[in-house]
Amino acid sequence: MVEKVLLQKSMTNNNLDIEFQEAVDRVNAHTEPFPADFLLRLYAYYKKATNDYGQPSSKKPIINAFKTNALFQIKDITQEEAKQTYIDLVNTYFLYRK
Repeated sequence: MVEKVLLQKSMTNNNLDIEFQEAVDRVNAHTEPFPADFLLRLYAYYKKATNDYGQPSSKKPIINAFKTNALFQIKDITQEEAKQTYIDLVNTYFLYRK
């Protein structure tokens, strides 16, 4: 029974990883500019989802401050929650954009 639950969770995580990568690809393929607040949210959830905790590397200190703040706001969520939220943000954006 435990093995079955672990297998189902693994399959669910695999599906989440696939959906997450599709959302990332969709964002990267988009050629129009995104709103700044949306980009900050995507940045934070992407960093959390990929366990990339490197320092923001913009040449402008104010941008680094905004990025750091965005990361701080989501510090208590899991990697899976970050992936799902990223997916939801992307899907909602493309559903309601002009």
